[in-house]
Amino acid sequence: MKIIVCKDKKDLGRRAAADGAAMIRKALKERGAANIILATGASQFEMLAAMLKERGIDWGKVTGFHLDEYVGLPLTHPASFRLYLRERFVKHAAMKEFHYINGEGDAAAECRRVGAIIKKHPIDVAFVGIGENGHIAFNDPPADFATEEPYLVVDLDVACRRQQMGEGWFKTLDEVPKKAISMSVRQIMKSRAIICACPDARKARAVKMCLEGPVTPQAPSSIMRQHDQAFIYLDPDSAALLTSGYRT
Repeated sequence: MKIIVCKDKKDLGRRAAADGAAMIRKALKERGAANIILATGASQFEMLAAMLKERGIDWGKVTGFHLDEYVGLPLTHPASFRLYLRERFVKHAAMKEFHYINGEGDAAAECRRVGAIIKKHPIDVAFVGIGENGHIAFNDPPADFATEEPYLVVDLDVACRRQQMGEGWFKTLDEVPKKAISMSVRQIMKSRAIICACPDARKARAVKMCLEGPVTPQAPSSIMRQHDQAFIYLDPDSAALLTSGYRT
């Protein structure tokens, strides 16, 4: 794992996108195709915008996977992560394929469906974030570090649901769904590289817990410390509580 502290949120997005784009280009050069995972949420705004400006990527040869989605939330809801990804990235990049998670029907069946697809597509780059409660994807603490299933139905804890409300996706806590479909921890860790964009002061406590505390299901994003190609991009606010002097 490598930690990169950037000068501000915009610089974080630019650097994370540039490094991720270089990994995609490498896969395209070596294999003629690339497979990626995209995250959502406010922490990914700058990175996704910067990624769309990257040159030299034939998006028509890139297959994408959805990291997580709420159970029972329609595509038309402003908080839908399918809607987020379609409007902010997929329709602009014109990717070969993008495998969305549909949480509106049988959630267990949807896990099996998209899980069978991702098993055929080894991931080159996973773009992820760190939640305010330390989660990775929607794997809230204590996360399941053992399951080999690519996707699973998870319960969202109160801290996670408060984050979604705090980011403005929902007006009240009661509106935030209590369940989601999430890519599993082990599936994320199978990626050849992980690009983690994590700005903002509200993430500082989780960043310290996950990057300087023990690797534990109680701090799910701490698992990235066991991946030798995980790159964590912070801004001064999200890095504020770190004591190890990470600077670039």
